[in-house]
Amino acid sequence: MEVRGLGLKGPRGWVFRDLSFSAAPGTLTALEGPSGSGRTSLLLALTGRMRATEGTATVCGARLPRGLAPLRRVSALAHVQGVTDLEPALTVGEHLRERALLQRRFGGSLRGLLRPRAERASEARLRIDTALAAAGLDPAALPKGTRTAVRDLERLEALRLSVALALIGCPLLLGVDDTDLKLPDAERAEAWAVLRSVAASGTTVLAVCSEAPEGARVVPTRAGAACGTGTSPTPTPDTGTKTKETGDAFAEARGA
Repeated sequence: MEVRGLGLKGPRGWVFRDLSFSAAPGTLTALEGPSGSGRTSLLLALTGRMRATEGTATVCGARLPRGLAPLRRVSALAHVQGVTDLEPALTVGEHLRERALLQRRFGGSLRGLLRPRAERASEARLRIDTALAAAGLDPAALPKGTRTAVRDLERLEALRLSVALALIGCPLLLGVDDTDLKLPDAERAEAWAVLRSVAASGTTVLAVCSEAPEGARVVPTRAGAACGTGTSPTPTPDTGTKTKETGDAFAEARGA
C-alpha cells in the first residue's frame, strides 16, 4: 500500500486531506484519531468503497481513485456501522452460513458452483472454521453455541464475529472500524491481538481506533490536516457517532 497526498472533500468541507503513508503486505496499521476526524471515511476509501477527491494510492495492485472495483474484490470490511451491521435476531451460525453462501455464489468461479453439493459444503465448512479460528471466536464458548443470537453476544464477541465473516472471503486487505469502541483494557488488548494474528497470516490490516496500542504502527487522522507523520494526536473519547461528511457516503459504501 502506497498512499500519496490522499484527500476526500464532502459537502461540508474536507473530511481528510494530504495523507501519505505506506504499508507492506501482512502488516497492521492503526488509523488513529477522535470521532469526526475522517478515520472511517479513510478506511472506506482505502478499501475501495469511497472515491477520494485528490491524491493517489496503490492498494493491492489497484490504482486509486479509479480502481475501486478491483480493490473491492480483494478487500473486506468488518465492524463498520451502517455498512457491515450484524442482524441482532439472527444467530451466529446463520450469519456464517449466509456469508459462506454469498461467497460461493458471488466470490467464486462458475466451475465451483457446478461441483457436487457435498464438496461445496465441505469447502464452506472449512472456510468458516478457518475464519473463526483466525478471529479467535470459539462457538463452543458461546451460551448456545452457533445458535446464539447476535443480540446475546458480548461486544468483543460481536467484533470477533464481524472479523470472521470478513475473513470467509480470504481477502488480501481487511479494514476494521471502531476496534476499541467501548472495550475495557483487557478486551481491547485481546482485539488487537486478534488483528496482529490476522496480519501475521499474510492479510494486510487497517484498524480504526481512538487510541492505538503501544508499539503499533500509527497513521493519525484529523480532518483537513496533513497526516502520516508517525505521530499521534491527543485522543478524545469516542462516542461512536459519525460526522455528516462520512454519513453522506455510507449508502454508496453499503451497496458496494
